[in-house]
Amino acid sequence: MGFELWVARNDRSKIWSGTNLGSLPGMVNQLPTQFNEATNRTIELIDVLWLKGNSIVAAFEVESTTSVYSGLLRMSDLLALQPNLSINLFLVAPDDRRDKVESELMRPTFKLHEKPLASVCGFLGFELLTDKLKGIRQLGLASSLKPDFLQKTAEYFGGIDEE
Repeated sequence: MGFELWVARNDRSKIWSGTNLGSLPGMVNQLPTQFNEATNRTIELIDVLWLKGNSIVAAFEVESTTSVYSGLLRMSDLLALQPNLSINLFLVAPDDRRDKVESELMRPTFKLHEKPLASVCGFLGFELLTDKLKGIRQLGLASSLKPDFLQKTAEYFGGIDEE
């Protein structure tokens, strides 16, 4: 899709397929500089960012073993610090954690924002996402994939997918 990638500062030294995450192709070492210090401290800990130039296109928290709450809190902090920011937010987790994600998103701390987190942060289940990507590859469509594929695949608990 042509994006550069940022991996959370605290995950950059983790090994995946024998390579440090921070040194994989397409990884950047610096975040865009247009945000204030508080915002930068928040976004540098988000698990994965898709970047295009100086813009953040999407933010992902991957919660396979850790608390769902901490990832959602980072997303909520980002929205609180930059309320006019319009980027795609996703929480990626095993499908069996779906109910936990939904219940956390319905907590008042996330629900009572002017822009409730549940309406802008989509849930992507590992199995569903893997199956969809496998099908896209089999059809030979992977090279023409667009970011809105994730928005259409994600489940939103605040009404966005019902429009």
